[in-house]
Amino acid sequence: MAWLVCGDRVLASLELADSPQTRRRGLLGRDGIEGTILLKPAGWVHTVGMRFAIDVAHLDADLTVLRTVTMERRRIGRRVRGARMVLEAESGSFAKWGLGVGDQLTVRE
Repeated sequence: MAWLVCGDRVLASLELADSPQTRRRGLLGRDGIEGTILLKPAGWVHTVGMRFAIDVAHLDADLTVLRTVTMERRRIGRRVRGARMVLEAESGSFAKWGLGVGDQLTVRE
């Protein structure tokens, strides 16, 4: 299992969606997620067909947070310049974890 880490804090368990099939599926069809999912590569996401609102973080190639936003269901996100990956979690998770723009993340196995 992988973990999302910021500094010396483990934020959450992490699923990696790094194939076209796993990125396309993302969180569709789920009622929620414990932890987070990292879509790689990805520059934008949508919540069309999703069952719950999500927190979205756009990350650069070094896993630095460029932008965060909460997306309600049935929305189409915008592309963020420099974003190479997108992190998704249930709405409210980023506030609980203290995750914000400029944070440097790492993935640990």
